[in-house]
Amino acid sequence: MKQKQALTQAIKKRYQSSNRNTKSKILDELIATTGYNRSYARRLFNNHLKTGRKKIRKSRVRIYDQPVLTALKTVWMAADNICSKRLQPFLPELLGFLERNEEIKIDDKIRQKLITLSCSTIDRLLLPSRRRYQLKGRSTTKPGTLLRHAIPIRTFADWNEKQPGFFEADLVALCGDNVGGGYVNVLDLTDVFTGWVTLEAFMGKGQFMIHAGVNSIRQRLPFLMLGFDSDNGTEFINGILLRYCEGNQITFTRIRPYQKNDNCFVEQKNFSVVRRFLGYIRRETTAELIVIQEMLKLIEDYVNFFQPSLKLKSKTRIDNKTKKIYDVAKTPFQRLLDSGILRPDIKQKLLDYYHSLNPMELRRKISKLNQKLDQLHRYNLVESTNT
Repeated sequence: MKQKQALTQAIKKRYQSSNRNTKSKILDELIATTGYNRSYARRLFNNHLKTGRKKIRKSRVRIYDQPVLTALKTVWMAADNICSKRLQPFLPELLGFLERNEEIKIDDKIRQKLITLSCSTIDRLLLPSRRRYQLKGRSTTKPGTLLRHAIPIRTFADWNEKQPGFFEADLVALCGDNVGGGYVNVLDLTDVFTGWVTLEAFMGKGQFMIHAGVNSIRQRLPFLMLGFDSDNGTEFINGILLRYCEGNQITFTRIRPYQKNDNCFVEQKNFSVVRRFLGYIRRETTAELIVIQEMLKLIEDYVNFFQPSLKLKSKTRIDNKTKKIYDVAKTPFQRLLDSGILRPDIKQKLLDYYHSLNPMELRRKISKLNQKLDQLHRYNLVESTNT
């Protein structure tokens, strides 16, 4: 073998400097001497000949091994399977909560690896574990016309408030595939600046129920409600809510008809919060309403304190593409603290409450209540079939 390689190397330069006819004769000589295939011989002349033993490439040492992946999955599940760009900035703080509550036990080496993970590495490690959800629902909004002239229109571009207190409102119907009859509705109020979510569930969608829900939410908010923006449904566009907002110095506005993007902040929370935890199954009994009301209290704490979100900073149009720049992912609670509007006593009370929470325990309680809801739903199906 070495003799063949030496012969090939010796006549290689003569082959490369020859014309076409001479190259053909040199190939014939090499093939007759060595027994090489003609195409293989041509490749040897045209490429650098590697001599000696083939170099064995050593495999890279795996930095993020199975213990790191197991710990990352635990943290990811505690954060409700959010994307890496939302998880990565919040990972050190969330990891501290899980360790204090003994939900996860890791050594310093694994902890350091988790904290230094990049967004791309998190995506790559969690790729086999991801699940996608495809949910669809129905709209139950009926336009109200009596007081539309008294309530000004506000669009998405008008939302430039730099302080908490301006809320978008919407009603989420848990009606299944039938909007007839009575069923549970969830009132969703989302603060534009912080993303703070407040939820209230009740049976039906009457004006008095909406008024009671808004008042209940306003009473338990840690900051003042300054603005209220809703769609054009009759449950919102009515004299009761208009007088309530005027009496409490709340700016009442509405979106343009059939333009859901004007209410984009609360529409996004309708899916990522209400639908994600409660789904689209019809809920129409008092027993289900009681369970949902208990769930919503836990969901509020989980989302506001442990669900970081990205906030759009700027959007630039370049030819036919749009470039968007987002800030660092933060939870609504972190944005509320950064705003500096909280009184010292309220701030300390919120901090104490925050440190008393356990995200994994919240998820377990929500999961148990969800199972209870499913049992009630199956029982209702059996009852309706028997009757």
